[in-house]
Amino acid sequence: MTSKTPVPYQRCYCSICRKSGGGGGFAINIGADAATLDVTGAEHKRFYHARMHDGESEAERHFCGVCGSALYLFDPRWPELVHPIASVVDTPLPRPPEIVHIMLGSKADWVDVPEGEGHVHYDGYPELSLEDWHRRHGLLDD
Repeated sequence: MTSKTPVPYQRCYCSICRKSGGGGGFAINIGADAATLDVTGAEHKRFYHARMHDGESEAERHFCGVCGSALYLFDPRWPELVHPIASVVDTPLPRPPEIVHIMLGSKADWVDVPEGEGHVHYDGYPELSLEDWHRRHGLLDD
């Protein structure tokens, strides 16, 4: 796939990302052009809709039906986008100039969140979109 917003700068600590991503209690998503998504072994792919406090999420969370790896999120409200989980991308990704920690109001108590220079914190979602953040840092691949 191709992406004009390839920097994995945002760590999400919501209960859904935490449970599906594992690791440090967060998941890192990047934005990509849905039309360019090409999955090898797509016949093994499965998806689910996360259960929310007010019903079922519209977003499809795709994963490998063989190994269980979280692959990407697709939301039909934004059909031109797909959000791959950075940890399953096999090609090198750029290092972000800052890490944005989001949904901290939902993080598990056992999770330690880095602080200090280069770390920005939000209890919910930040106002900047993936594209806006990349543009602000001069990292938008046009």
